[in-house]
Amino acid sequence: MAISVTDLPPKYQAQAMKQYMEQQARRGTAPSAAAVQGQPKGNKYHNTPTERVTPSGAVLHFDSQKEARRYDHLILLERAGEIRDLRLQVDFTLQEAYTDTEGRRVRAIRYKADFTYRQRDGQEETQAAAAGFDCTSWRTVVEDVKSKPTKTKTYAMKRKMLKDRFGLDITEV
Repeated sequence: MAISVTDLPPKYQAQAMKQYMEQQARRGTAPSAAAVQGQPKGNKYHNTPTERVTPSGAVLHFDSQKEARRYDHLILLERAGEIRDLRLQVDFTLQEAYTDTEGRRVRAIRYKADFTYRQRDGQEETQAAAAGFDCTSWRTVVEDVKSKPTKTKTYAMKRKMLKDRFGLDITEV
């Protein structure tokens, strides 16, 4: 049965933490101040996870407040008929899994989009109307809520692979 440092009296807590810090210094792996004090470290990008409740009672979890606000906006657009087929957290397989020549299994490369939906393609509709046709064309939009720190090298690579494999551009919000 393990005990927590916080279960000890203050005098012994200080002693235990001092010994722990000395031990970590000898190993060359000094822990962060938040880890030493037992406080949660926080999110990597300083985002605040947020929830939304749908009219049906389902609870949707979002990684950030910005992503939740974008969802609210997209729901309004869908109700107004501007977009349709709104989907959240859609997976795209950019490269299938395979086994290399030495028999090792290589995992698939996947990209998970924050939102996908169908939007009217205004350019095609204008051309059709000019030609005397009445048609409504919808194009697929892939959206990702991004900030400067979240535009990583991995994200850039996956963005290029999505364009190459599916012909889809990612709209960054």
